[in-house]
Amino acid sequence: MKLSLTPDLVKRSLAAHGWLGLLVGALMYIVCLTGTLSVFYPEFERWEQPGAPESLTYDVGAMGRALNDLLSRESLLTEHVYLNLPTEEIPRASVSNEERGWFVEADGSLGDPVVHDWTHFLIDTHLYLTLPETFGIVLVSALGALLVGLIVSGLFAHPRLFKDAFHLRLRGGGRLEQVDIHNRLSVWGFPFHLLIAVTGAYFGLVIPVLGVIADATGRDAEAIAASVFGEEPAIEAVGEVQLASILGDLSARAPEANPFALTVHGAGTERQFVEIHASYPQRMIYSENYRYDSAGTYLDKAGFSDGEVGKQIVYSMYYLHFGHFGGWAVKLIYGLLGLALTVISVTGVNIWLAKRRHRDALNDLWAGIVWGVPVALFVSATSQVALGFISPVLFWSVLALCVVWSLKRQDPVGVRRGLLLSWAAVIAALLTIHLFRFGTDAVGPAALAVNLGLILQLALVAYLLRGRPTESELPFGADKDEVLEAQANP
Repeated sequence: MKLSLTPDLVKRSLAAHGWLGLLVGALMYIVCLTGTLSVFYPEFERWEQPGAPESLTYDVGAMGRALNDLLSRESLLTEHVYLNLPTEEIPRASVSNEERGWFVEADGSLGDPVVHDWTHFLIDTHLYLTLPETFGIVLVSALGALLVGLIVSGLFAHPRLFKDAFHLRLRGGGRLEQVDIHNRLSVWGFPFHLLIAVTGAYFGLVIPVLGVIADATGRDAEAIAASVFGEEPAIEAVGEVQLASILGDLSARAPEANPFALTVHGAGTERQFVEIHASYPQRMIYSENYRYDSAGTYLDKAGFSDGEVGKQIVYSMYYLHFGHFGGWAVKLIYGLLGLALTVISVTGVNIWLAKRRHRDALNDLWAGIVWGVPVALFVSATSQVALGFISPVLFWSVLALCVVWSLKRQDPVGVRRGLLLSWAAVIAALLTIHLFRFGTDAVGPAALAVNLGLILQLALVAYLLRGRPTESELPFGADKDEVLEAQANP
C-alpha cells in the first residue's frame, strides 16, 4: 500500500517538527542554564540569608536539644525530620521537617526560620522544570538521555571535529561563527558534557529502569531498590534521640567519616530510627549512611563506601553531576563548562534557524526564550529578596510575557536588545535591594561571592549589547549593518 503525502501534509508536518524541535531546544536551554547556576546552590542559600549565624564548630548537646525539641512538637511532625550540621560549604546548623526549617542557636533553641526559597526554586527548575516531581524528573532525565544521543551523534557526524579543535571563525554573528562556537565548545567540553548528560539521565530514569529489571528478572521492584538503598530496620527503642551517643559511636566505629546531616525516619512513631549521613575524604560517594535506633544502638550501614561496586557508583552520581567534590576550583570548572553547554544548546538552535530559507514566528519565539529566561530568573530572585515571595507562576509568567512581546514585535534584533537591557535593570535592582535590606552583611563572607557574580553578569550584559546579532535574528536576506544602523537610528 502506497502512502500518499500531499504537499499540505508535508508542510504541516515540517512545521510541527520545527515547533517540537524548538520546544526541546528551549527546555534543554532552561535545564542547562539552571543547572549551571545550581552548582553554586550553597552560595545562593547563604546569600539569601547573609546574616544567619555561622560557625564550623558546634555543641552536640545543643544540636540534640534542638532536634528533640522539634520532635516533641506534634504540630510540626512530618514523616521525616532533619538535622543539618555545619560544613565548609554551608557553616550553619539547622533543623527542619519536610515543609520548613529553623536555625539552631548556641543554646540549642530554635532560631529564625530558614529561608532559601529561591535557591530551592532554582534547583527544582533544573530537576523538574517546576512540574510535578515524578513527571518532571522523568522528562528532564529524558532530555539528558537525548543529550547523550546528540553528543555521540555529533561526534560521529563531524569527522574533522577534533582536527579543527582550534579553528574559530569569528565573523560578527554569521552562521559559520555559530557553527564554530558550537563545535569548538563541544570538543573542548566533550568528556564533561557526556558525564553531565549520563548522570542527568540517571536521576529520573532509574525508577523506570528498576521496573524493567523487575519485569525481566521476576523480582519485586521494591526488593531491588532495597538491595541498593537498604531495607527499613527493625526498631527496639523509641523516644528522644540520643545524639551524643550516636555521634560518639560513629566516631569510634568510623573515625574517617565526617557526619554532616541526620534524618529521623518515621518521626514520632514506633518505626522511628535515625540515619546519619557522613562524607568520606578523597571519596566520590555522596555519603555513607549509618543507622541507629533513638537510644543510640547501632543497627547497620548502607554500604555505599565499601559495598558492591554498583552501590558505590549509584551514590557517586550526585557529586559527579553537581561538582561538589573539590572545593571552589572544581565548582568554577563545572560552572564554566556548564555555561559552555548552555551556549552549545543555544547555538545549535541558532544554526538550525539560520539554515532555513525563511524567517517566521519560530525566530521570534526563540529570541523571546533565549533572552527572556535570565530576565525571568532574576525577576523571581528580586521578588524573593524584596518581598519574600517566590512562585513558579511568577517565573513562567514573566517568560511568557517576554515571548509574547517578541512574537508581537516580530523583530528579534530589537527584542534581543530590549531584553538585555531588562536583564541589566533587574540585576541592578536586585543588587540595590539586597544591599539596602542586608546592609554590611551583603558584602560579608556569606553574600560577597554571589554579589560579585551579579556584577560580573552586568559586565557580560554590557559585552552582549555591544555584540552583533546572529543570522537567525535577522530577516532573511537582510544586510546586518543596515539592520544595526536602523536599530541605532529608528
